[in-house]
Amino acid sequence: QVQLVESGGGLVRAGESLRLSCAASGRVVGVVGVAWYRQAPGKERELAASIAVGTNIMYADSVKGRFTISRNHDWKLAYLQMNNLKPEDTGVYSCKMTVRGAQYWGQGTQVTVSS
Repeated sequence: QVQLVESGGGLVRAGESLRLSCAASGRVVGVVGVAWYRQAPGKERELAASIAVGTNIMYADSVKGRFTISRNHDWKLAYLQMNNLKPEDTGVYSCKMTVRGAQYWGQGTQVTVSS
């Protein structure tokens, strides 16, 4: 079992930055990748960014050039650096870790961007 806890969300103004963290605990062995998802009010959850073994990184078009995903050497910490935030970035951000075919989710952290 793996437990994930996100942190770093908050209320910011458009143009400002936030750095989200995803802390993993438990049996963090055989990690395939970590992804950050977000869900805006009234909308479906969408993938914002992901990083997989071999440093394969993917970003949604809406965040390219503004968000950067990273992780530490043992996968126990993952980050999402969010720059030049926009009101449309508002939502609950959750991290998902894939470990040997199993997927684990955190509870999420709220990000609110005011115009």
